[in-house]
Amino acid sequence: MPKIYLVHAVAISMAPVEASFRKIWPGARLAHLLDDSLYSDFNLDGRLTEAMIERFRELGRYCARAHADALLFTCSAFGPAIDAVKSDQKIPVLKPNEALYDELVAKGGRAALLATYPPSLPSMRAEIETHASKKGARLEIHTRLVEGALDALMSGRAEQHHQLIAEAAPAFADYDSIAFAQFSMAPAVDLAEARVGRSVLTTPDSAVRKLKALML
Repeated sequence: MPKIYLVHAVAISMAPVEASFRKIWPGARLAHLLDDSLYSDFNLDGRLTEAMIERFRELGRYCARAHADALLFTCSAFGPAIDAVKSDQKIPVLKPNEALYDELVAKGGRAALLATYPPSLPSMRAEIETHASKKGARLEIHTRLVEGALDALMSGRAEQHHQLIAEAAPAFADYDSIAFAQFSMAPAVDLAEARVGRSVLTTPDSAVRKLKALML
């Protein structure tokens, strides 16, 4: 089976993506690579620097040397850095959200994107709009920051994190699609779906579906 390297900037992304693999592609061989200084340094710099982009390239080269068959990055704030890894590597390299974008664009209409990490929203909105334009699709994207949820999760209050997300979702119940921006939000999906009475897209599920289709 293919060996998939999962590259994380925060530890809270690890369990959700593992859960998605167990559900969708249990036979995949997984290897985790965590550098949580990426997250703290990004917040300290306030922007994506050339030095940070080079660090991502180094991570890509490391995974390739370790015989990775594919790479999946799990933090949504580093899009241009992951693009640099894509340009370096011959193996499949997935941004955390690109598979989600495919599914949102295929659905069309009105889409709601909920996030818990503020820097993700502007970059993801722009990426989704660009993706829809390239596909010639009509997609109206609305974003919502679930304030306080990430702080709750990072402080060990997972149930509060899930509840805050679930409380935000019903505002978009009549939209064509609802999606969660961060991998760390995926554990709230069951509670959110119960509140809105319909399915909600998560980045890890979408990513695993795309990787499985690419690799098998």
